[in-house]
Amino acid sequence: MPSNDERWLDAEAGPVVRPYALTRGRTRHAGEAFDLVATVTTTGGRVADPGALAPEHILVLQLARAPTTVVDIASDVDLALGVVRILLADLRELGLVAIRAPVPAEPRQIDRNTLREVLHGLRAL
Repeated sequence: MPSNDERWLDAEAGPVVRPYALTRGRTRHAGEAFDLVATVTTTGGRVADPGALAPEHILVLQLARAPTTVVDIASDVDLALGVVRILLADLRELGLVAIRAPVPAEPRQIDRNTLREVLHGLRAL
């Protein structure tokens, strides 16, 4: 007779729990939207009932101890990006993580001479 763990795993398909079960059927998160390369960090806040968090929430919190991006978290927890966004929004709503938009790069001055040389080089091809 297979153990509980064996019943919930399929060697080829992976865990049987579907993404909608992790998000309680939600396909979009509430609150402000955030970018894939937004930086996620823990706030140091405490949750009143740690048992209320899913294991995936706890794993995301562990990864966010050091600043990391949304897409890196999705890759590390091996979950769909949409699921990770919902988990992060849940944690943000609880005050456990901060999600900061990426800082845009400073506009650079275009060197016309370099562009001219590139253009001449392309024409020579």
